[in-house]
Amino acid sequence: MTFDAIGVAGTGLTVHRKWLDAISDNIANVNTATSTDGEAFRARYVIATEGTDGGVFVQGAAWGDPDGRLVHEPDHPLADEDGYVRYPDVDMGAQMSQLILAQRGYQANAAVVDRAKDTYTAALQIGRN
Repeated sequence: MTFDAIGVAGTGLTVHRKWLDAISDNIANVNTATSTDGEAFRARYVIATEGTDGGVFVQGAAWGDPDGRLVHEPDHPLADEDGYVRYPDVDMGAQMSQLILAQRGYQANAAVVDRAKDTYTAALQIGRN
């Protein structure tokens, strides 16, 4: 049972770490400008699913809109002849909310691993006495 808890929580740690990686990439590129003839940075969204052994795993990723959003910045070096620059369609508020959720999920799974480890250690101590 203890090893099952550690295994399941370990899969949760992996999924939350990958989710945190995706969010950090999205936040880091929120102000990445491109010319209007190129694609905007595409935000990455992790798709997690239930595993057959009770854990979870990353099934894949969904990607944001390559069209992004056009912003009128005629002084920007990448601006087109009409003064537009392409930015990613990343909502910073939504990303920060997702960041908090992912951090809390990671912390919860880490706590499960710690408690399961403590339980296993206590069981070994009982067996020694």
